[in-house]
Amino acid sequence: MVNPDTVRGQVLLEESREAVVVLDEDGIVVGASRRARQSLGVREGEELNSDLLHGERALVVPYSVAGRAERLVYLSQTGDLAAYEELRSGFTAAVSHELRTPLARLLALLELASLPGENVAELVEQARREVDQIRELIDEVLFLAELESGTRVVALGAEPVLPVLEEVMAELEEQAARAGVALHVEGDPGATAEVRPRMMRVVARNLAENAIRYAGPGANATLSVQREGGGVVIRVVDNGAGVDQADLPRLFERFYRADRARASRGTGLGLAIVKHVVASAGGTAEAYGGRGRGLEIRCSFPARP
Repeated sequence: MVNPDTVRGQVLLEESREAVVVLDEDGIVVGASRRARQSLGVREGEELNSDLLHGERALVVPYSVAGRAERLVYLSQTGDLAAYEELRSGFTAAVSHELRTPLARLLALLELASLPGENVAELVEQARREVDQIRELIDEVLFLAELESGTRVVALGAEPVLPVLEEVMAELEEQAARAGVALHVEGDPGATAEVRPRMMRVVARNLAENAIRYAGPGANATLSVQREGGGVVIRVVDNGAGVDQADLPRLFERFYRADRARASRGTGLGLAIVKHVVASAGGTAEAYGGRGRGLEIRCSFPARP
């Protein structure tokens, strides 16, 4: 029987937002967090690079397990703190900017409602939609902050993907119909990814909603999952308006909107959240297409070890 404490320790190590490494008494890596593997190239079963182990930013905590000496090593890279502060400052400014627009519209609607002869009921309904947009923006900002802080655990074992995609499609059918977009789902029933169903729903819903909002009336969008090269690929492909190729690398930036998307009621955070969830699970998110050639968002998850 597997010791629950052992499983808990493995999850805590794997999902740590820090670069953490466990060394045995011979200096061999016996465990490493995902960030240590991805950002520093640490490999289990190999010696830890001496420059990392003896660097000024390494914190070494010795301990023993069942009479065996081990070391827990916390690693940080030069510039991490400065980069974080720069990111936080820019993110705060962007959130403030994004909130100003719906708040300004809300104020204008309230002022109109006080004038004689105006349709107060219609203005109140418009104001309610502005409040809904503000609430959605705040919810997504908080969710993204939880992802970045590690409060939300992304991966805890392999889960089937197709049922989640089908559930999301059923939820969005009415929204897609209103937008004039035909939404389809297909894929391999046996495809699994090491992403919690809650997080997979977040990825699938944001991918589908992005196509519904921006593909344009008359477009078709297909949400699918397939096994490729030992891993799993989730993608949404539409034959809609597309975006300029120069905009493709920026689609995953917070609040970035290309051309016609700038007039959208979306928060501008959907694809940023998608990329963060996928990256936290060890995968990659990429965009393909061009103006007038539709758009493909491709999320690749690695093969299970």
